[in-house]
This record gives sequence, structure tokens and C-alpha cells, in this order.
Amino acid sequence: MLEAVAGYTARQFARAIVMPNLSPPVTTAAAGAAYRERILAAVPDGISFMPLITCYLTDNLDPDEIARGHGEGVFTAAKLYPAHATTGSAHGVTDIANIYRVLERMQVIDMPLLIHGEVTDHDVDIFDREAVFIERTLTRVVRDFPDLRIVFEHITTAEAADFVRDSGPNIAATITPQHLHINRNAMFAGGIRPHAYCLPVAKREFHRLRLREAATSGSPKYFLGTDSAPHSVESKESSCGCAGIFNAAHALESYLTVFEEEGAIDQFEGFASLHGPAFYKLPVNEERITLVRADQPVPESVEAAGTQVVLFHAGETLRWRMAD
Repeated sequence: MLEAVAGYTARQFARAIVMPNLSPPVTTAAAGAAYRERILAAVPDGISFMPLITCYLTDNLDPDEIARGHGEGVFTAAKLYPAHATTGSAHGVTDIANIYRVLERMQVIDMPLLIHGEVTDHDVDIFDREAVFIERTLTRVVRDFPDLRIVFEHITTAEAADFVRDSGPNIAATITPQHLHINRNAMFAGGIRPHAYCLPVAKREFHRLRLREAATSGSPKYFLGTDSAPHSVESKESSCGCAGIFNAAHALESYLTVFEEEGAIDQFEGFASLHGPAFYKLPVNEERITLVRADQPVPESVEAAGTQVVLFHAGETLRWRMAD
């Protein structure tokens, strides 16, 4: 699957934050370095691409190991998955207090924390899990580690957008293309639509509109983050389908469609290319790409790993195309 999909990301992005929720998860510098080499080997010849590897936080992770990986240039950041919050999160953190020693070290070495922000309590409605996470966990982490750089990843609610807006300069958020385009009705349009199912799940329409407002505002606190997740059509269309939307093939065109609809094309370069590097303290990419106003039909699926992966916007026609 990696060999099949890496080229789509590398064609659109010169680098990408890479998630560590493999099986087994990436919890050591050695595993991170090996994963980076596998990704680079899968990128088609002639394409320049840099995978930025992250460390998977567990209850028992050694602060020295994460600091060593960061110091050696293997780990760009660390990823917090609450246990069982999403695909590949079975080894995630069961209680935020369990990783306070790690967070203390990350704050000292200025290593960013990336958060999948949902509680997993069975008594909390799935559509409320992000807002409850802010109340129960995120406010506590921000209070206890005021100098820790935090990316609230793939936010889906007005509460998240407002929390990031009202927090200090070391709190930022990424927003996916799907959460700018769809609300929760997309999963139930005429029946169950598994290819619109991702985690965090899409929310009500007013949340989608607030996310569009945040993304196109020009604020450096919000930037691009696809959360692209390829799953075979069989694993999506099953009695217990996987969460995830594969958007890497047309991510920039999808985002730009939103910025055009919101009358904010002038803010797109900041969201896509400037705000993220600034937050991560990385140089801006020197190479440029061009998107042109031209219809682009999106196929229903692409072949990958001996099966098919359904694309975001499958069967639709996008109004933008990336120039060769």
C-alpha cells in the first residue's frame, strides 16, 4: 500500500508530517529511521520529497528515547492518540498523566506535540468527543505545559477552532479537506456511505462552516493537514468499516475549491505553504507548484496493493488542476 500511495502525496507536497500508527507503532528512533527509508524508497524517481517522522506516544515511553530521536533528527514531533480513538490507536495513551514526564522533556527540547483530540469514553456521544476532550484534557495540558508547542490535528468543531483562536501562539490546528467539504449528513445520504466515514467523524453543518471560516481567515494558527488514509475498498465496505478518507491524490485542488468558494484565494498560499513551516520552525520550500483553473474529473478509485482505494470526491469534477 505504501508503494502504491506515496507518489500521490509526494507529487503535491515537498514534505509531509507522517503518522506513526503502524502495526507495530513507531515508538523508537530506530523504527522511525527505518520507516523514513521505506517511504523514500516508495517515492517515484525524480520527485523530491521529505517525510517528517513522528513518534507514537504510549503510556510507558521513555523520555530519553524520544529526546534522542528528536536530537538525531529522526522525530520531528510526537503524536498523542488516546487509546482506541482511531485506526491503529490500540497502543495509545490511556491517561494523559501517564506521559507527563515525556511532555516535560518535549517542552524542554522544544519538540511539538500533535494531538488526536477525542475522548474515548463509551458514555460520550461520538459527535461530542472532541469538545469533551478540550474540556477534560487539552485545557489541562496547555495549562501545565505553557511553553509546549501543540498542534490540535484535524479539528472538526467550532469549539476546537475557537479554542485554538483564543489560545497563545504555541497552539495551532490542522484542518482536512473533507471536514471543509462535508458534514455528517454525507455518511447517511440515501444509506450508509462508508467512504465518508473518518475519525474524528464529520460534524453538524455549523461546525463545517466555522472550520471554513477559520481556514480561510488568514490566521497563522490554522494550516493544511490532510490526514489522508488509504484503505482497501473491502475494508471500508464491511460490517465494521475502517475510518479514513484517501484525499492525497487531489488534496490541493480540494482545498483550493473551498478557498475559491469563500472568496479567499489570496489566503490559500499561507494556509497551504507558509503557516505550517512557520509553526514547525522549518524553512519555506523553495520550489513552487501551480494550480490552474480547469475542470478535473476525479475517478471512482485507484488501484493499490492488488485492490482498489476509493478517492475523496470520487466521481465528481473539481474546478482546479495541478499543472505538470
